[in-house]
Amino acid sequence: MSLAVRFDALIFDFDGVLLESEYEGNRHVADYLTAIGHPTTPEQSMANFMGLAGREFIDAIETWIGRDLPADFHPAREAENARVLAQGVAAVAGAVAFVRALPADLPRAIASSSGTDWIDAHLNHLGIRDAFADKIFSGREHVARGKPAPDIYLHAARALGVDIARCAILEDSPVGATGAVASGATVIGLCAGAHCGVGHDERLRAIGVDAIAHDFNEVARLIA
Repeated sequence: MSLAVRFDALIFDFDGVLLESEYEGNRHVADYLTAIGHPTTPEQSMANFMGLAGREFIDAIETWIGRDLPADFHPAREAENARVLAQGVAAVAGAVAFVRALPADLPRAIASSSGTDWIDAHLNHLGIRDAFADKIFSGREHVARGKPAPDIYLHAARALGVDIARCAILEDSPVGATGAVASGATVIGLCAGAHCGVGHDERLRAIGVDAIAHDFNEVARLIA
């Protein structure tokens, strides 16, 4: 049965919204930093680095540890990403069923800080690659300013041919939610992933999201 949707389009963040990669990635960063003498928990990694990419990600880590990262950090991250790309990562609970229940003619897109190769590979692992056709957008590849700027969401809305004010965005990270709120869309702060600990919903509320959902059943009610 298709879900009833009152919006003209849905825009999804990817990591932490559809894919349980936020926890896995931040656990790896925390393990690496701990091993080089900067004890860091996955929770601290998520609090400080979640949703960041590129130079902003590196700057945040180096600020946290108070020095430049060792030269082997990048090869270590590349090796971990290659492993994850080959093996896949679990979906956020309920995500696949939710996407499959959307009306076939409802415009939808992914607007992520990750690269399109990463998104494409994991959508194939999850079995929902066909659900997004060519509407997969990266803040690294499609706009000059990535999150927390709103540009990637505005780009996605234009590509869908829908006014951003008639879109709902699903976001899980404070960085992403900041840009989503600035875009003018209705923003649902999704706290369904394993990385969303106690107080995560309050962090998103403080940014100004329109609603909080702790699982995809709540999302379905919010968009109906």
